[in-house]
Amino acid sequence: MADHRLHAPVLAWYSVEARDLPWRDPDCSPWGVLVSEVMLQQTPVARVLPAWQRWVERWPTPASLADEAVGEAIHAWARLGYPRRAVRLHEAATAIVARHGGQVPDDLDQLLALPGIGSYTAAAVASFAFRQRHAVVDTNVRRVLARTVTGAAQAAPSLTAAERALAEDLVPDDAERAATWAVASMELGALICTARAPRCAECPVIGLCRWQADGAPAYDGPPAGQRYEGSDRYVRGLLLAALRAAHGRRDDGGAAAGPLTQRALLAAVPGRRAARRRPRSASARAVSGLTGGRWLGGTAAAKIGSAFQGSEQRCRTSSRSACSDGGDPCRAHRPATAPRQSRIGGNPARTQLS
Repeated sequence: MADHRLHAPVLAWYSVEARDLPWRDPDCSPWGVLVSEVMLQQTPVARVLPAWQRWVERWPTPASLADEAVGEAIHAWARLGYPRRAVRLHEAATAIVARHGGQVPDDLDQLLALPGIGSYTAAAVASFAFRQRHAVVDTNVRRVLARTVTGAAQAAPSLTAAERALAEDLVPDDAERAATWAVASMELGALICTARAPRCAECPVIGLCRWQADGAPAYDGPPAGQRYEGSDRYVRGLLLAALRAAHGRRDDGGAAAGPLTQRALLAAVPGRRAARRRPRSASARAVSGLTGGRWLGGTAAAKIGSAFQGSEQRCRTSSRSACSDGGDPCRAHRPATAPRQSRIGGNPARTQLS
């Protein structure tokens, strides 16, 4: 679209009110932009900033991350949540090195082909890092367009074809203007047109907003999702805290300690007494998010622990019973049977990045 009545006021507002974020700096590398977009998925900017700075200082290029073990990426992810994103970033870095000579591709289809990169992230990187013309549609943009254009109090629970078509229709024709419009409309949703307490009096397009013109009707859609405490995300956070605390630990003799046992991990999960009566079920619930929703066979908890420590550790116990510590034994003491493969905790696609 050559021009829309929302463009000029939103772009003018952004030129004054935009937050000074390092990944928006013109000198920020495409890799830095990609890392920021993955980290910012469902994670507030305030929590992402220090983690992003540490990450790009340690791994300023895809090659520098690809050269390290995936466990180091998980450990560096700290408390950002959704730790599978760290695994996906490591996989993406490896693919960038193998397929693109270590340079983040500027082609949308090539970005989409990277592990863990969905339509939103690919469009965001192409727009923000390479100043291309794409519809970048996140939750903030959807809410801004829902209120200003369609008059709805909130966007749909998930992206609809109509929402995408509307966003694409509003993209300016000029590529540079389109890239700025993408981040400006996103910023407006993040700072002014918020979900719970919109600051309409400060909005640069209040006079153009259909929702306001209709009297700001209340939202009448489906309720919000499940509460955080007790959810799978909550349990994953407890497990990662236990693994993080054990990272680099040593035994009494000063040697590197082995992976945490299943019992040690379950001890961090509320209701573990009931869980011990069903160790496989408990392990499945506890590690489903960390393993992409799949049961890996044997002691999945120990496998995750070893990833944090960078490599598999050799078991130093002499018997299966001593090794298992009330849970599953390590690989060396596991019975010689084929590992069980079954689906746990629903569709693994739920953890895919976008």
